Amino acid sequence: MKRQQGAEGSRWRGDGGGAATAWWWVAVVVLGHLVSSARAGLLESNPGLAYNFYQKSCPSVDSVVRSVTWAQVAANPALPARLLRLHFHDCFVKGCDASILLDVAQSEKTAGPNLSVGGYEVIDAIKTQLEQACPGVVSCADILALAARDAVSYQFKASLWQVETGRRDGTVSLASNTNTLPSPFAGFAGLLQSFQNRGLNLTDLVALSGAHTIGVASCSSVTPRLFNGNATSVDPLLDSAYAKTLMSSCPSSSASGTVNLDGGTALKFDSGYYTRVLSKQGTLASDAALAQNAAAAQMVQDLTNPIKFYAAFSMSMKKMGRVEVLTGTNGQIRKQCRQVNSS
Repeated sequence: MKRQQGAEGSRWRGDGGGAATAWWWVAVVVLGHLVSSARAGLLESNPGLAYNFYQKSCPSVDSVVRSVTWAQVAANPALPARLLRLHFHDCFVKGCDASILLDVAQSEKTAGPNLSVGGYEVIDAIKTQLEQACPGVVSCADILALAARDAVSYQFKASLWQVETGRRDGTVSLASNTNTLPSPFAGFAGLLQSFQNRGLNLTDLVALSGAHTIGVASCSSVTPRLFNGNATSVDPLLDSAYAKTLMSSCPSSSASGTVNLDGGTALKFDSGYYTRVLSKQGTLASDAALAQNAAAAQMVQDLTNPIKFYAAFSMSMKKMGRVEVLTGTNGQIRKQCRQVNSS
């Protein structure tokens, strides 16, 4: 889930035509499946989180997060990928504790993998409104999880998955801890190990890689697949025609631009990413790696079905949202998401 930035919100509004109706039908089917699945207890353990955690202490939390997030996504279609990546990069470093938001010396956000992460201003806007409605109640970690869900769900105008809440905020943020983030250059074994280190499995790796259906990658994440020094040297796992497309945006090994993570429907959250991975059109080496393992490749094939993708992605997002969370009396509820409470 590296280097993501852009996404589209308006495409799914529809104009009353058949295509819009068909996609609305898909969304309804998926949502029905997810509600029933959530009640079946999909995850291995309960770390102290709950659905509707703020029902009594801050009943407006869901509506505030959704309204702020949807308004900002409507104005900036890049935000779904940014907020999704922000949540992912938080959870993969010391767990889902909002440590990525802290503005301190040598913090996580100053580390190389996080320099292109964005969406902080959305979290600030949500926190400001929630502090006015329910002072000192809603954690920044929960805001991250809810905003990521709502940003991705904007195109459907309905929530794609349920979010458990009750996380508390961490007080430590160190750039040196970001070595736990999966690398865009990683092979299959390295990727799987990164996920297993966070308590996630092969299914989660394949499902969450689907986040690359939206957003962009920096040329520096792609050019090693295209060039050997100043000479063209295309990765054999990369389709030659698609390689030329990438080179048009990244014409040299030192290019500083960006490319779409999904070379087909980069502005739409859909299952097309998996079809392109099977066609050797995954943008990153880590995308291509999914097709190099038999079990993973079979999952990739399965998730070309949009209903299966939405269901699998939703389940794995809920599971990722439980990684090393702080609950109960651990951590704190920050008054401002960018700094630890002074007392």
